[in-house]
Amino acid sequence: MESSVIDLETKVQFLSQAGSYPEPTTNVDIISTHMSCVFLTDDFVYKLKKPIQLSFLDFRSLDRRRHYCEESFRLNKRLAKDVCLGVVPLTLDTQGSLHIAGDGAAVEWLEKMRRLPDELMLNRAIKEAAVSTDDIRRFMAVLIGFYGSAKPVKITAQAYRQRFIVDIEANFQVLRDRIYGLPEEQLKRLSTALSGFVKDQAPLFDARVGAQRVVEAHGDLRPEHVCLLRQPVFIDCLEFDPELRVLDCVDELAFLAMECERAGAEFIGEVMFEAYTTSTEDTPPSALIAFYKAHRAVVRGKLSAWHILDYPAVEHPSWIQQAKTYLNLAEAYIREF
Repeated sequence: MESSVIDLETKVQFLSQAGSYPEPTTNVDIISTHMSCVFLTDDFVYKLKKPIQLSFLDFRSLDRRRHYCEESFRLNKRLAKDVCLGVVPLTLDTQGSLHIAGDGAAVEWLEKMRRLPDELMLNRAIKEAAVSTDDIRRFMAVLIGFYGSAKPVKITAQAYRQRFIVDIEANFQVLRDRIYGLPEEQLKRLSTALSGFVKDQAPLFDARVGAQRVVEAHGDLRPEHVCLLRQPVFIDCLEFDPELRVLDCVDELAFLAMECERAGAEFIGEVMFEAYTTSTEDTPPSALIAFYKAHRAVVRGKLSAWHILDYPAVEHPSWIQQAKTYLNLAEAYIREF
């Protein structure tokens, strides 16, 4: 039986059953994202990549899904060494039955991780007003060490600036589509402000490249990817496009700060940047940080709007409202330029 015959629904159905796992578990929780299905047992997490193609990735073939599972494992070991356990096959035996890491042919590949405590994830802690200054300083110590040990990426100042120009135009080309019904005047203000900042403040960007602050970073540093263990860990690095991981470390920190602000915890970003500047003696201009936040908010707005193409109509208003929230946040940031 060819792997292509085993469709996604069959794999998901198998992995949804507690008896399918090599470790005993009382329950299996399932989280479905745009690109993955995540299965949470009592103690472990198994992540399956969906066989999809988007403008920025192609997971259609089994070999490519294996490759990106292995890339994810390699990248996440950097910041979650004891959490990432490896890549395991979902196999099919001669009787047509599925097994995790069985003796048959591999029909899928799964990332395997230890399950982290839900209550220690930063997004949950923010909701419960349970984030302390010590928590922030502890996770910043890990990130500062990570950025400090990362090798600078070879990129010219012009190429670094040009990436923003191209990305800004691409983001607004999507957001202007009438299908989303987003305010045209607001989009025009944001587009003009962001593009103008890159062109008018070129020396700020050039200085970041010159100071070798552009590194291969995490790539998707959001509160739901930060775990406040005694030794904090960071999961779900962006694995499918290395260019999207090539960032000014301050850009990545601004992204996390922006997401915390959206969740109502502005103080987290303030403590983050205080810790960063104190430890590194790198003091990026506040206007540049505001630009990074605004740009990331627009990107998240675009991704939110895109969801209406893949989710039922009943969910569309909530995604469009989320996109508008990000755009409003971006507009607040451009006033700080």
